[in-house]
Amino acid sequence: MSAPQIKPTNLKVWTNRHETFKQPIDNLFDISNSDTGSMLNDYNATTAAVAQLIDAAVRNNKRLRVLGGGWSFTKVATTDGWMLNSKHLNMVFTVSETNVAAQYRGRKDLLLFAQCGNSVQELNTYLKNKSRSLKTTGASNGQTIVGAFSTGTHGAAIDFGSTQDYVVGLHIITGPGKHIWLERASYPVVSDAFIQKLQTQLVRDDELFNAALISFGSFGFIHGVMLETEDIFLLECYRQRMPMDDHLRHIMGTLDFSNAQFRPHGNERPFHFQVVVNPYDMDNGAYVTTMFKRSYQPNYPQWVRDFSKAGPGDDAPAFLGKLTANVPVLTHLVVDQLVKSVYAPFENVWGTMGEIFYNTDARGKIYSSAFGIPLNYVSQVHDLIMELNKTAGPVAGVFAYRYVRQSEATLSFTQYPHTCIVEIDVAESSVSKNFYAALWGELFNRNIPHAFHWGKMQNLDAAAVQRIYGDRRDRWIAARNQLLAPEVISIFNNQALKEWGLDEVRQALRPV
Repeated sequence: MSAPQIKPTNLKVWTNRHETFKQPIDNLFDISNSDTGSMLNDYNATTAAVAQLIDAAVRNNKRLRVLGGGWSFTKVATTDGWMLNSKHLNMVFTVSETNVAAQYRGRKDLLLFAQCGNSVQELNTYLKNKSRSLKTTGASNGQTIVGAFSTGTHGAAIDFGSTQDYVVGLHIITGPGKHIWLERASYPVVSDAFIQKLQTQLVRDDELFNAALISFGSFGFIHGVMLETEDIFLLECYRQRMPMDDHLRHIMGTLDFSNAQFRPHGNERPFHFQVVVNPYDMDNGAYVTTMFKRSYQPNYPQWVRDFSKAGPGDDAPAFLGKLTANVPVLTHLVVDQLVKSVYAPFENVWGTMGEIFYNTDARGKIYSSAFGIPLNYVSQVHDLIMELNKTAGPVAGVFAYRYVRQSEATLSFTQYPHTCIVEIDVAESSVSKNFYAALWGELFNRNIPHAFHWGKMQNLDAAAVQRIYGDRRDRWIAARNQLLAPEVISIFNNQALKEWGLDEVRQALRPV
């Protein structure tokens, strides 16, 4: 019988996938499950092994963070201490009826319990074979599922939400020898039999659960997650050029499609809606991508990928990164020409969620910043971006607008009833940094409500977090102190939390 393996790699500098920073570290550990023939026993053995590692970190005063896919542009999920590579922790469990609470209000057969290191791609592949699907994803399927929802990865499913919004249970190792199953009191999911199998403690609390959803790896080690999936479906996809006129601006600022003119479905409300702007080719219009949700049919038209083009689900960093890998210096004029050739319109492309959003690679030194705003500010923000690109640019990149519903997660940046996520994706340069600084400053100066994507570039400090999140910031800190002992909070703190004023330890609170 093998035991879980936690092996030091002796790596001293870690670099994220987008190469936006290098992080000095004490060590990187690779962790893998045991292989005894019993997945449940192997899972529980890994729980015990990670708890022992947390104990060692506390005793040796080493900061600790779990590494997902490494997709974040910021140091939100890094540390100068021990980093733990979770990508080999990719077991997936079916959930039998006996493991589901009698009070559960969803479809029991659509629940999925996944270990933390599963990539979105792995889950897509598994679920397709079961005739099921994730409800939404971001564009980057190389992310781990926990890394994706812990930073608020969103996608563009306009009437659903973000990745954290189909997470309904969390198995969290909260300290040496201690772990809990956390779910909402208002939405019970698992039975006592499930709790006994994981040999854990059941905690049902809406406030704690909503805080833990977006916690950047700072609430302990999230070992497993319960996901609500759905029956498999198809996406019928189109990308077309449309003038940035009052008609398109109205849709972008309201999500009112009653007078839309999208080929070929007129004013049908899409499942997915995004607008990408090449500021150097406005005469030919913006790139509008619409995807319509369809019932699954096994004989759907098969899409043949053209790897020289941006696919239906590719975001700007995916194709801009490929450009930087082939072109030594990207100027705004070079980007203009390359976007025209790479980000091409298409019609009638069909696929499952995993087939449309398939990107698992990241290349090139790309900057990306994103922030959420209320719908009624979209036109004002678009005009501001175009204005600043003339005065503080020009930047070598594109601007994108995506839309999702509000999230219940305490520190979700998609905090408006419908949030427009504005993405500024550009090549690495001093001009790009200056443009970001000018834009971030003007959002504040013009009193435009906004909240930044935690995993992308921003200028957040403690005052800004307090201003944006108000009492939700204090509730998040209180929840963290209720779940973790002070010495555990300390090892799961990092520089980003300190800068954001989220590293506070409140000794008076008693951990769960």
